[in-house]
Amino acid sequence: MDYIKILTENPNGVMATRDNEMIKTRVFQYLFSDENKAYFCTSSQKPVASQMKQHPYVSFCTNLQNYCPVLSINGKVTFTDDENLKKKAFTVNPSLKQIYGSEKNPVFTLLYIDIEEIETFSYDEGPKKITLSK
Repeated sequence: MDYIKILTENPNGVMATRDNEMIKTRVFQYLFSDENKAYFCTSSQKPVASQMKQHPYVSFCTNLQNYCPVLSINGKVTFTDDENLKKKAFTVNPSLKQIYGSEKNPVFTLLYIDIEEIETFSYDEGPKKITLSK
């Protein structure tokens, strides 16, 4: 299964993080991938950024319009200040300019999930799990 193709064609999904003992979900948008790294962004001023720093293991779930398949990527979040990657994020998603102005905005926070596990579900094939080796 080409999970990058699914993420690219269905970038809007739900990110699950841990806030102390509670699990929190919110809508996130996938930006791009580099090998087994899936990139996202957020504001450094949002609670989700602090939650990810304190508890870096997350899950991002998206699906095709007919929910076949549903795709979850699971792994550890890493924050990056790489200027070239931040520029790429603005190229991939030009609407970021309306929110942050430029990739140099200190509030603009780029992060990636270092994908350790991919889970899918479809009515035709049932559940599948792929564990990526490190």
